[in-house]
Amino acid sequence: MRMDRRNVLGALGATAAGLAAGSLLPSAAAAEAHDANPVNQFHAYLCAFHIAKKDPKFLVEAHHYCSMLREGVHQCVIFDSAGKGARILGVEYIISDKLYQGLPDAEKKYYHPHTYEVISGLLLAPDMPKDAEKEFMADLVTTWGKAWHTWPDPNTPLPMGEPLLMWAATRDGMIPEDALGGRDKRLKVSTAAIRKRRAYLGPVPQVDPPKSVDDIGRQWTNEGPDEPKRD
Repeated sequence: MRMDRRNVLGALGATAAGLAAGSLLPSAAAAEAHDANPVNQFHAYLCAFHIAKKDPKFLVEAHHYCSMLREGVHQCVIFDSAGKGARILGVEYIISDKLYQGLPDAEKKYYHPHTYEVISGLLLAPDMPKDAEKEFMADLVTTWGKAWHTWPDPNTPLPMGEPLLMWAATRDGMIPEDALGGRDKRLKVSTAAIRKRRAYLGPVPQVDPPKSVDDIGRQWTNEGPDEPKRD
């Protein structure tokens, strides 16, 4: 039987806990250690594309494994794939709009919006049941993410260079059709169909990418009140 990533990590955690207890036999101590292991808390799997803020033409497919740290704060480990031998590209911290609005402008420039990604269907939760996904995406649509890639270019044999601040797509056309089509084929999904399914979240924003690394992100509009446009 092929084990998925969660089962593999769970098995590794249980083995380590058993060794720490001096035995591989199941025990209350081993189970407790397994449950407390931070790695075992990363259950939510999300897939999207990350774009370098300083160069919107540089993009990578980003596979997120996320856990809730506390109300309004999630943390994710980012891989270059969801398969065997996947490389850890970096991390992303996801916060609520309420927390984001309380940040100084000097900090806000590090956070990208998720609004377009969610409503357009670009951000996927492949393993999540549809009912749960609907509620999850409704909560996620106005959140913000701070993503740093410590392995900036997954094509290099080792992590090279300084960490790269990543951004998200904020309008149509930022993700090449071949990249999107390739992902749809591998994950056996239709981004176009998901986009239609998420119309209840509001109109799909069309926000230009930042012109500078110091620009602050916007969720819905290029100028004026940053609110969804209603017909």
